[in-house]
Amino acid sequence: QYIYGPKSNKNDYIDWYFDRLVRELPLPIPGDGTQKVSLTNSEDVASLLASVLDNEEAAIEQRFFNCGTDQLVSYDEVAHMCAKAAGIEPEKVMIEHYDSEMFGKANFPFRLTDFYVAPDTAKDKLGWTGPTHSLSDDLTWYYDGYKARGGASKKMSWTKDWEIVVGSKTSYEVGSIYDKYDPI
Repeated sequence: QYIYGPKSNKNDYIDWYFDRLVRELPLPIPGDGTQKVSLTNSEDVASLLASVLDNEEAAIEQRFFNCGTDQLVSYDEVAHMCAKAAGIEPEKVMIEHYDSEMFGKANFPFRLTDFYVAPDTAKDKLGWTGPTHSLSDDLTWYYDGYKARGGASKKMSWTKDWEIVVGSKTSYEVGSIYDKYDPI
């Protein structure tokens, strides 16, 4: 699982999507993009951790709990949610699925497989009510923070993306897309 939030110090997971979307670049996503992931708001993690105080005996007995959301999304769904938050039309979202055995993980910020936790035990034993945030709702303020951090204007290298998109024999006209950022 991956954690985001207003006071989180790690933004590169979600920024990876916005970095490409705002520049109208393809998003090289490994596999078929249906891999499930949990992106959990840090406030939901904090509420789960605090729920231990409501039932210390159960917490001692269990000892370990998965801290995360049970709202799973696919990598492709994250791309479309980010596009919506940024005001980008769905038909402008260019996803390039690629063979991770050929190109590896590249710059993709997530694991190549499903990666999530199930907070069911915390709900059952601690009485935690579950997450109160959803990624799709939170992406609006997150995108505002991305812009405030200079996201769309930060200098980046697109070399690995270009290798994947060209190597995957994309239908996009990659020369014109990447030349404005990394002229060869």
